[in-house]
Amino acid sequence: MRYLFIYLLAIGVVSCKNDSKLVSNNEANILTQGTYRVSLDVAEDIQLPFIMEVLTPNTAKIYNADEEIVVDEISYENDSVYIKTPVFQGYMVAKILDDQSLNGTFVKADLNRFVPFSAMLSETRFPDEVKAQFDVTGNWETVFSPNSEADRYIAKGSFKQKGNTVTGTFETTTGDYRFLEGVVAGNELKLSTFDGAHAFLFTATVTDSTMTGIFYSGNHWQEPFVAKRNANYELPDAEGLTYLKEGFDKVSFSFPDAAGNTVSLEDDRFKDKVVLVQIMGTWCPNCLDESKYFTDYYKQHKDKGLEIVALAFEYVKTEEKAFRNINRLKDRLDIDYTILLAQYGTSSKSKAQEKLPMLNHILSYPTTIFIDKKGEVRKIHTGFNGPATGEKYTQYTTEFEGFVNGLLAE
Repeated sequence: MRYLFIYLLAIGVVSCKNDSKLVSNNEANILTQGTYRVSLDVAEDIQLPFIMEVLTPNTAKIYNADEEIVVDEISYENDSVYIKTPVFQGYMVAKILDDQSLNGTFVKADLNRFVPFSAMLSETRFPDEVKAQFDVTGNWETVFSPNSEADRYIAKGSFKQKGNTVTGTFETTTGDYRFLEGVVAGNELKLSTFDGAHAFLFTATVTDSTMTGIFYSGNHWQEPFVAKRNANYELPDAEGLTYLKEGFDKVSFSFPDAAGNTVSLEDDRFKDKVVLVQIMGTWCPNCLDESKYFTDYYKQHKDKGLEIVALAFEYVKTEEKAFRNINRLKDRLDIDYTILLAQYGTSSKSKAQEKLPMLNHILSYPTTIFIDKKGEVRKIHTGFNGPATGEKYTQYTTEFEGFVNGLLAE
């Protein structure tokens, strides 16, 4: 009943007060300036913590390792505060208690997901009173769901440790788990991240060469993982996973833009141009990282014969909501390339592949198709190694720019 009440209350506020006015600083029952430790209840007696600094009653920052997320959509209704992160649909709704602590729920309404949380003034993400017995700095060959043939997948853990503090990420064949931050306390590793779309917690028992742990995604999914130290481990080539099926030599589609126009690769605007087709979703953090990078690159090269067209696969239930999310993403990132709505009501990859039947499959959001000036597919890149991957991100951007600049020069 508590979830239902919060869900109905939140839906009413979101639908009727999308543009609600922010309160002035002198109103009662508003957030106090300071640093909060927010703890999401992802399982019984298991909390996923992250740090949020309240700058003003209407602005805050969320911190994950080197990442700072500016939150400027904080509003108040009755005795509750609504904290909406940029771009993504997820938001937190909470009551502000007398001691300025918070008690509420992280809501993703269209997915029917609700995660209880509490928050109190504190600057500590994880307690680190216990000295680390091991240093996890380095590369780790990782397998998630190792005992399940259906769910099993591989990853590469890359971490840096200073004292108790650990930062890094897990890279998979479809992208990375973004900026993770945590500690090693004794022989226990704890890492977390929160960005408004995903809430991830990794806990593991470690030795100098092994990890055995559990990965929590919100309170709706958890799976085991194992890892072993391997300095030379690399994931499979991201450019050999998705390809054109036999009998196809080109990519074709026709999808609407926000103005109601149907856009196709056969349109004159794409002729004799290098075209990047970005398969993505506005709900996807790896897609957000890629879109930021593409936006900057496009601004510098759009006058040199480059076009980018994104195909959005949205899980929201209506076309109106999907385009609202697309426009919000474009406004937030100042994207001036075209984003089309390819699908709404589900983000299923198998359903997405039906919309692009020339591909063998779609393994990941994002996936990028590189098309030359003759309309031929030159390569397809699965996933995106974002800034959290450090050297991998630098390597990707260097290779990307070299390849696309070569296509532009042909």
